[in-house]
Amino acid sequence: MTPQVTSTGTKATRVIGALALVGLGWLLLFGLVLSPPDENQGEAVRMLYLHVPTVWLAYLAFGVTALGSIFYLIPKTRSLAWDRLAGASAEIGVLFTGLTLVAGAIWGRITWGVYWTWDARLTTTALLFVLFLGYLAIRRLPATPGQRAKRCAIAGLIAFIDVPLVHLSVTWWRTLHQPATIKTIGDVEISGSMLFTLFVGLIAFNLVYIWLMMHKMRVMMMEDALDDHGLELALEERRAEAELQEVVP
Repeated sequence: MTPQVTSTGTKATRVIGALALVGLGWLLLFGLVLSPPDENQGEAVRMLYLHVPTVWLAYLAFGVTALGSIFYLIPKTRSLAWDRLAGASAEIGVLFTGLTLVAGAIWGRITWGVYWTWDARLTTTALLFVLFLGYLAIRRLPATPGQRAKRCAIAGLIAFIDVPLVHLSVTWWRTLHQPATIKTIGDVEISGSMLFTLFVGLIAFNLVYIWLMMHKMRVMMMEDALDDHGLELALEERRAEAELQEVVP
């Protein structure tokens, strides 16, 4: 039975939403005012503080989708709650992948002179966007909840294969895209206020992801409850029709 949910807002969502707003405010302050321009890219480096967090959230969101898909496919942990988690995270992942492509196009115009080129990183990212749009389309196909969840779990895992391809594309192929700014904990290409600003952005965007996930999960629970109620009404109508047929010869 789907838990009864009447609103997407809770005390937790309000607290996390407020923290996310504070984090985004800090990001704007440091990203646009306090952090210095880069020696090579100049003021264009400020796009980094938006571009990197959106990429990270796309990875995170699709990773959660893959995780939810795996747990749904395992018989011992199979639950529609995992399907809802996967679906909610995929929607957010598509949103932030779209933002990644837009921010990357603007950055590319500034640094390369073109908005788009069939670079390995850009191409695999565009493919990731299309794959998860397809995943969301599959979720809209008519099916029972169980059928939908199984199809989507398989589709989500297939689509997730592209995530490591996106991340490693700058290593595996010759590409215009710059290498990773932060490779490991001890291998970082930037420092000082620029590094601090980047981490402020990552924290702020993580809070935004959590806030969106909490709201989207509750929306999906409300949709499932509405579907359950509609099914109950349909069954009651069929019982009433059957009883009427028994009374009236």
